[in-house]
Amino acid sequence: MRLKYLFAIALLAAVALAKEPRHYQSGKLLKMQSVKCGTDEKNGKSLAGEMIGTDSSHMKTRELLCQEYALQTDMLIYTIRPKDDKHPALLPVGEKAQFRLDKDKMLLRVEDMDDKEREYVVVSMVPRDSVDTTASAAKAAK
Repeated sequence: MRLKYLFAIALLAAVALAKEPRHYQSGKLLKMQSVKCGTDEKNGKSLAGEMIGTDSSHMKTRELLCQEYALQTDMLIYTIRPKDDKHPALLPVGEKAQFRLDKDKMLLRVEDMDDKEREYVVVSMVPRDSVDTTASAAKAAK
């Protein structure tokens, strides 16, 4: 009787641990560009200066730039940004990449780099044929 229970528990554990294999799509990293993604403000005040009253109240502002990549697949062109703003990895442009969409994020890996999955935010998705027709229409207008 105990053997049956052990077998049933082992079978349930095996079914629970069996995960669906990850299905990756492939694409090519077309370009990387730096885009504005906010500002960084630093106050010129210090604690001693505020107590004595000698600090000026000027703010130092600096524009922050984020990496933005274009990833081309068979049907779509994705515009993506790294989710980790502080330590983004520089991806090799012109290389093939594999990705999968998981809820609200894109998990991307480049085999030639380190084969590590990194999280990206999808900024936009454009059908590939509409980009071709838009570019050809712009060239024809000139």
